[in-house]
Amino acid sequence: MSEPLLDIRHLKKYYPIKSGFWNRTVGHVKAVDDFSLTLRPGETFGLVGESGSGKSTVGRAAIRLTDKTGGEVRFRGIDLHAISAEELRRLRPKMQLIFQDPYSSLNPRVRIGDAIGEALLEHGLAAKAEIRGRVVETLEACGLSAWHYDRFPHEFSGGQRQRIGIARAMILEPELIIADEPLSALDVSIQAQIINLFRKLRETRELTLLFISHDLSVVEHLCGRVGVMYLGSMVETGPRDELFREPLHPYTRALLSAVPIPIPKLKRERIVLRGEIPNPANPPSGCKFHTRCPFAEERCREQPPEFRNVGGERFVACHLV
Repeated sequence: MSEPLLDIRHLKKYYPIKSGFWNRTVGHVKAVDDFSLTLRPGETFGLVGESGSGKSTVGRAAIRLTDKTGGEVRFRGIDLHAISAEELRRLRPKMQLIFQDPYSSLNPRVRIGDAIGEALLEHGLAAKAEIRGRVVETLEACGLSAWHYDRFPHEFSGGQRQRIGIARAMILEPELIIADEPLSALDVSIQAQIINLFRKLRETRELTLLFISHDLSVVEHLCGRVGVMYLGSMVETGPRDELFREPLHPYTRALLSAVPIPIPKLKRERIVLRGEIPNPANPPSGCKFHTRCPFAEERCREQPPEFRNVGGERFVACHLV
């Protein structure tokens, strides 16, 4: 088995809660709490969960766009949070992030070609005379045209803007792409086009992709392995087909029960969860999911479950499995 490209171990990210005249820290929001994940080269991993589960924070901490509170994040064996800013800058082209809202990540006064090509100049990866050719080649690979080079962001549709965001990441020829909810603002037909684009880029450029989403149907079509997050922690991981065929954790089963079946005559038994996701500043004791779990026992309220291997590549954190 190849060495992992990205290795996250026991990652924690807490945000302080300030209060009072002296602005003292009176608590912490535990956005990510003891999260671990290993990504192999060429793999596409889907990270799913409700809003507020910590998925985006994991993505940002994974490439050091935000600092960690604890744990380790290693890219090709290098501890990203232990190296200097200059060393991190040299690694940046190999790790890229695709944002949820492509329009807010683009400067409305900068032409698209310049926005995509500026990273090549910044990192010294191409001479100025080569920029236009490289940008046009990348635009076409992402489903756009050469004449889009001189247009401004407001002249594009939402789907085209997301292609621009993908092109801006791809022009640096990264090894790792973290896609943070890249389809959530798009129509279903456009989502299908972007999924096909990701597939093509993964095959032709041997990308490793961490795909963050709340849409399990999208993850099923794109990803080889899937992880389910709840309140800052991983509760289940496994190969896509196994996890979708036989979900083990009650939270995973509830999420999958809400996915529509595209055959009208077939119906899936819906599992409706009680209440809202708890406050990450004051998470429940024991299993974090016990306040909403229809199968919770007394030990679930008192003892946190271990995230353990239950056979093959299946891992789950549940006393009842």
